[in-house]
Amino acid sequence: MPSFNLVDEPWLRADSYSPPEAGSEGQTSVQGRPERSLRELLLDAHRFVGISVETPTMVPAVLRQVLLPVVVDALGRPKDAADWRRRFRQGQFGSEEQDRLNAYLDEHRHRFDLFDPAVPFGQVADLHTAKGETKGAALLVATAATGNNVPLFACRSEGDTLALTPAEASRWLVHAQCWDTAAIKTGVVGDPKAKAGKTTGNPTGPLGQLGVVVPMGRTLYETLLLNIPLRAGNTPGDKPQWRRDAHGPGWDQRRAAGLLDLWTWQSRRIRLFPEETADGVRVTRVLIAAGDRLSEVPECEPHTTWTLPAAGKSKGGAAPVLRRARRHQPGKAAWRGLEALLAIDLASFDPTSKKDGFATTLLLDQLRGFLDLPHDYPLQLDLTGIAYGNQSAVVDDIIHDAIPLPLLALPADSEVHATLLAVADQAEQLARAVNNLSADLRRAAGAEPIPWDQGHRPGELVLHALDPVVRRLLVGVRDAGDDEDLLERGCLAWEQLAWRKTRQVAEHVIRTAAPSTFAGRKVQQGGKELTYRLGTAETNFRRRLREILPRAAGARTASS
Repeated sequence: MPSFNLVDEPWLRADSYSPPEAGSEGQTSVQGRPERSLRELLLDAHRFVGISVETPTMVPAVLRQVLLPVVVDALGRPKDAADWRRRFRQGQFGSEEQDRLNAYLDEHRHRFDLFDPAVPFGQVADLHTAKGETKGAALLVATAATGNNVPLFACRSEGDTLALTPAEASRWLVHAQCWDTAAIKTGVVGDPKAKAGKTTGNPTGPLGQLGVVVPMGRTLYETLLLNIPLRAGNTPGDKPQWRRDAHGPGWDQRRAAGLLDLWTWQSRRIRLFPEETADGVRVTRVLIAAGDRLSEVPECEPHTTWTLPAAGKSKGGAAPVLRRARRHQPGKAAWRGLEALLAIDLASFDPTSKKDGFATTLLLDQLRGFLDLPHDYPLQLDLTGIAYGNQSAVVDDIIHDAIPLPLLALPADSEVHATLLAVADQAEQLARAVNNLSADLRRAAGAEPIPWDQGHRPGELVLHALDPVVRRLLVGVRDAGDDEDLLERGCLAWEQLAWRKTRQVAEHVIRTAAPSTFAGRKVQQGGKELTYRLGTAETNFRRRLREILPRAAGARTASS
């Protein structure tokens, strides 16, 4: 039987970190991506920018299934904010911490062997079906064609053999535990709920039900610290999967015992089948069966924002839902979700509100509260998610975006906080203004407006044009700090650019309008007769532009 131990075998690529030279703009440089072992990656975490993987959704999977729980279980959480600051400022694991990490990895090393005959990492030994069937390794790979899951423009078919190296199989193994598709799974011997060789009703992996938000630092070491919640507390019985008894083919629906249990949740029972090939050990066959099901997304979940449903939204006399995890929307830039990322915490929400509220992630709330980083710290938020289709049994799209987030935007009473929320709202209003212009011109031509959920509306072109402008503004706001004059100049520059780009889209809409829009049409609407024509539509649009961008409008008036 081959052996591949994640502790000492290289299986994760990492970008090396070079501190910026004095007087530089603070850029890091990437110096190659050789594969590293778990031990090397953790002990030298300060030497790496971060991990480099096949798909963005693999980053939170590796962090949660392996890196974070090893660090927290071996070293414990920071005792308080002061202890967190001390660890963060030292910039790397100290010699005593490295000794404890080494001792921990040595103690549990046998549980990290991918092909251990008794306790293979993240798997069930001797998992098998009644007929001894296995499936191709592509079943493990979210981006590979298999069964009904055929990615658009895929260069492989299910008939092509996919041979994974042990390192690749390790990464896709933890990815499957976090993101695997839902619906039918292979029924295995020992699964009491399997019928006719199948187990039904499986949800997606736990991260598939969230819009994952991961704070990223300058180095892997800083990223690890930024992703350890202090407020989660220690729960009796909470431990990572490698410190629990080996899983069997049976499974249960239950609550997470705590953060370590949640991070290393085994949502599937999996077995990899290695074989010797001319190229070395490869995994070409797998079994993926039903695994444990989370009964709820726990309050200690640190990597998601939340929707706080308004009062009176419960149905059939059911108890009101206190909160539900939010998911990312495909095609929607991360900055368009600033309302949730910068939202109040759960305790501050008014339960009698008639409008849904939001709560930010546990980790961002923590940063806002007491971790006290320099205002110009280059914090980045990495947002990932998967859009599933056909009863969540296939992967429709992988969602990924990353934005810089000024730390001064986190306090709810800060000027930066208000500014960024206003900018995001202005962008949405500009898109609606162009959509309204389009709708008025279509009515003037005798057509119906484009439905909000069908077709391509011109407001999306506005948001696309504004995307690089908003991202540049986020960096500028971070660098401006609490300089109110600089912040105001940045807002003026934003509005002037937004004015110009929105006008460009609007002018295209006007140029392509039908000739009949000049004379217009009279339409009965709500018991009233309304006249829609080109001139009126353009006048209304210009008025809305001035209302949405008052600084730019004032500057144009002053210069005329």
